Amino acid sequence: MKENRIQTVSVIGCGYMGWVFGLHCAIHGYPVNIYDINQEAIDRAKEQISQELDAQKDKRLITPEEKQAILRRISFTQDLQNAVATADFVFETVPEKLELKREIFARLDRFSPAETILATGSSSLPVSRIEDATKRPDRVLNTHFYPPIWEMPMVELMRGTATSEETLDRVRQFMNDIEVVSLMVLKESTGFLFNRIWRAIKKECLTVADTGVATFEDVDRAWSIFMAIFKKFPGPFALMDSIGLDTVLDIEKVYHQKSGNSADAPPKILTDKVENRELGLKTGKGFYTYPRPAFEKDDWLPIGKRAGSED
Repeated sequence: MKENRIQTVSVIGCGYMGWVFGLHCAIHGYPVNIYDINQEAIDRAKEQISQELDAQKDKRLITPEEKQAILRRISFTQDLQNAVATADFVFETVPEKLELKREIFARLDRFSPAETILATGSSSLPVSRIEDATKRPDRVLNTHFYPPIWEMPMVELMRGTATSEETLDRVRQFMNDIEVVSLMVLKESTGFLFNRIWRAIKKECLTVADTGVATFEDVDRAWSIFMAIFKKFPGPFALMDSIGLDTVLDIEKVYHQKSGNSADAPPKILTDKVENRELGLKTGKGFYTYPRPAFEKDDWLPIGKRAGSED
């Protein structure tokens, strides 16, 4: 489906996330048109892009010639219609104000080709609250990044009420082409995926320090040492498998008994595993299947080859 691949990109908004995404696409060979209503914002983005490329040049990640080729792929405009006239993928990064986003999406819907995918980079507003400002709800979605993308190459994709599978397939292919791992948020979720997990972690860290259980310095020391474990186990579910899900369940029951709070009851996903004797590494199946679980395979982080860099 090469002819259906995303080939041209537009970015709406010159803030940090906007120029970072635009630059990342340009590095991977895509022509990018960046729009902002404010010329000062455009000038600032141009300077920041040049500085970032100089930093990459100093680290010998790119050559001076590659820097110039990347810059030639990036255009700036204060004309919204011109910005999206030929775009296959539009990435919106305006401030987190619902009515502003709805207004922008309505204009994007009028100005861009019918096949163009419209994505919001919102970190808090689900696209379901924006989609009906367009006549193409099947071609809109949330695409939530963690900048700088070249250091944290992942995107959380969250559909609206009508986002089509074709749209998701095209976006996943595009993200693969720019070496970004797509993470699917399967149902509407405040905080999407990682921010939701991070909120629970940071809240408990603050509570531990606030209630005098430990100093904030020792919390950070514990974190630094413990995170080294994830060089072997890539995430919490793999680590739980290694501990044994029956043991994890027993621990969760202690917390539940201590608090008496129904919110602390062991989740069904865990109790079901234990009831089925899927206890992890020791039984050959838990969240993963052993030996050679999925996280040890080459396609665990499915980042594709870099797109062609020729102009």
